[in-house]
Amino acid sequence: MDEIINKVSNSSLEIFDLEDYYIPGTRIQIDISQWLFEKIILKENDFRTALKNHDWSQYQNCFISINCATEAIIPAWTSVLVAVHVAPFAKKVVNGNLTDLETSNYQETLEKIDFSIYEDKAVILKGCSKKPVPESAYVLAIQKLLPIAKSIMYGEACSAVPLFKKAKGL
Repeated sequence: MDEIINKVSNSSLEIFDLEDYYIPGTRIQIDISQWLFEKIILKENDFRTALKNHDWSQYQNCFISINCATEAIIPAWTSVLVAVHVAPFAKKVVNGNLTDLETSNYQETLEKIDFSIYEDKAVILKGCSKKPVPESAYVLAIQKLLPIAKSIMYGEACSAVPLFKKAKGL
């Protein structure tokens, strides 16, 4: 019987897995509409009172996104005022949904990575993950890898989709 050889582990492919850079912690989306009259009308005094009486300590060390789930037309300061209340407790606060929050986390994390280890190498941008990795994180990562990698594929080593190959002589 022939010996089974793992060609993937013996190859020169470098795997870049965004899941490795996922920041652990609780994510919570705060919906502003919960404090609006009929979930659509902002009554400033009632809104301010509701924020003042809300238990903000429940967001201690959490990652927070602030948005409005309804079609309410609200002033720009609305989410900023919510942030004033939650920021002293949260690890991070963003205006938007949970995907926007993850994108922001990856943006910060990718800025700190030394991508020079991928210089002139064949790189696989790992596609499948068990953690929430937004598509925007892949777009951010590809921008870091393009100037340095020899080639970039997406997916898994056994079924990678070619994305980029540096022209010969460059």
